[in-house]
Amino acid sequence: MKTHFKSKALRQGRYSAADNIYLVTTACHERTPTFLLFSHARIAINAIRHSDMQGFSSTYAFVIMPDHLHWLFQLGSKDKLSRVVQRVKSQVSREIRQSDSSKQQVWQSGFHDHAVRDEESLVEIARYIVANPLRARLVLNVGDYPHWDCIWVGEGDVL
Repeated sequence: MKTHFKSKALRQGRYSAADNIYLVTTACHERTPTFLLFSHARIAINAIRHSDMQGFSSTYAFVIMPDHLHWLFQLGSKDKLSRVVQRVKSQVSREIRQSDSSKQQVWQSGFHDHAVRDEESLVEIARYIVANPLRARLVLNVGDYPHWDCIWVGEGDVL
């Protein structure tokens, strides 16, 4: 069964606050495995890093799955959540279209977000994100999957 994110329904009740931490999940158009191509996944990773460099986000963890993205980040003070996600998705779409000389739609409209409320769940969410390729049986070891990153906060805890 395919999951389709309904952008209008997802916007209802969405609260965007500077410095809050969010888990965002967004899917490729019709769940097309766009990011099976290594170059496409790298474009998405570079867009996330660019968002961080511009001060729109501070990434804690992400994984680029073949047909969707999980991104855990702290929202910067420059913009609203929907604008930051839209900016990353637009950059990815533009660069993939340029690299392929195609007009393919990359993303489904909208995204799912969850505001992280306490530090304890932050570690659990980061672990969930990093383990996504394992649960999908894409790899046997997390380290074998090339399209993820997570910051470390000492004592062996992933965050």
